[in-house]
Amino acid sequence: ASTGWSSAGEPQAAGIDARWIAADCAKDSEIARLADETLQRMGDVDILAAAEIDGQICVNLAMVRGGRHLGDRAYFSKSIRASADEPIDLQNILETFIQQHYLSTDSSSELAVITPPVMITNMPLKGERAEVICQALLDRSARPISFLYQPQGQRKHWLAMAEGNAKIALLRRIAEAGGQLARVRALTDALGIDLEQLDQLRIECFDISHTSGEATQASCVVFAKNELQASEYRRFNITGITAGDDYAAMQQVLQRRYAHFQEIPVDKVPQLVLIDGGKGQVEVARKVFSELGIDIGLIVGVAKGEDRKVGLETLIFADEREPIRLGLDSQALMLIAQIRDEAHRFAITGMRAKRAKARTVSRLEEMEGIGAKRRQKLLARFGGLRGVANATVEELASVEGISQTLAEQIYRQLH
Repeated sequence: ASTGWSSAGEPQAAGIDARWIAADCAKDSEIARLADETLQRMGDVDILAAAEIDGQICVNLAMVRGGRHLGDRAYFSKSIRASADEPIDLQNILETFIQQHYLSTDSSSELAVITPPVMITNMPLKGERAEVICQALLDRSARPISFLYQPQGQRKHWLAMAEGNAKIALLRRIAEAGGQLARVRALTDALGIDLEQLDQLRIECFDISHTSGEATQASCVVFAKNELQASEYRRFNITGITAGDDYAAMQQVLQRRYAHFQEIPVDKVPQLVLIDGGKGQVEVARKVFSELGIDIGLIVGVAKGEDRKVGLETLIFADEREPIRLGLDSQALMLIAQIRDEAHRFAITGMRAKRAKARTVSRLEEMEGIGAKRRQKLLARFGGLRGVANATVEELASVEGISQTLAEQIYRQLH
């Protein structure tokens, strides 16, 4: 396999196909308390430690800037796994992470990661690939960079703690994964879903959100491989319906999502489609699936319990199975609630952003002295509506055609 994220012009790591996700480690770790005189003299340093436990990989990054420790961050590979046939080479992992973290973004971008003058690693950066990566870092920073392996003194202590933090983060993640796996198993048992492997379970969950029918949006979140897959989330702007008609909104989003169901790759076909709603919403979903020739047995509605109390939800089935209530202590319900709540959160945030955008556009259009050309110049200059709203008076006045007086007017009306 080839890497899914190598930088242009850089060699690829054989056998690597990794994406990394980050998690904050404890802010009060021992390393954060080492801002003494030695630390002050060290200036800017990045400390990177790669670790592996039970086939899972973590790279811990500790950052010191201006003598101040900014905290640790643990990065976990989402697809690299060690095996007896192909053990993991931690040097290769570390090089791949450095390449992705420091070199994947154009150096002129605001998102570019700044390489410090000192980088400490728990694996030697050696060999042809490492030389190319190190040279790329040097070229990018346009100043000397020291790459240290097996440091002495205080630096040795920092590196040991970074390695320890990587292992702690892995153990915590493995423990959390064990709990999640138990919830997945409980759900498949409760609903009679037969799979060879639990990580084959794919769930898609839908939620509708609006305020009195304004800016109606539907969300679809995805749970697969025993965790939520944020990169696969989707929002759908709902149009052409009566304000507040959640049934019509659900019908529209399901039709759009599954219009080409037969063409979906096998590994993307859901075994369960959760609908945030009761009998009415489930009936809408049943009709859509029937029209599209999709198995209605996939559909499960999550009906809120009495007084909307968590744990009292009832599961409604589209294929006429009897509704069931899993109970407050059900591991299966915990997983369903986690996915449903994520769908609701995703829908709400999308709705708010859409409504704010619409209102900002409206305010720009209604401002005296702001025609289409000036509006376009403002949007182009600040990269969108949020940028216009966040701009200072001086920044607004720097746009061609915007006087100081007009800039002050724009600022007042947007705040």
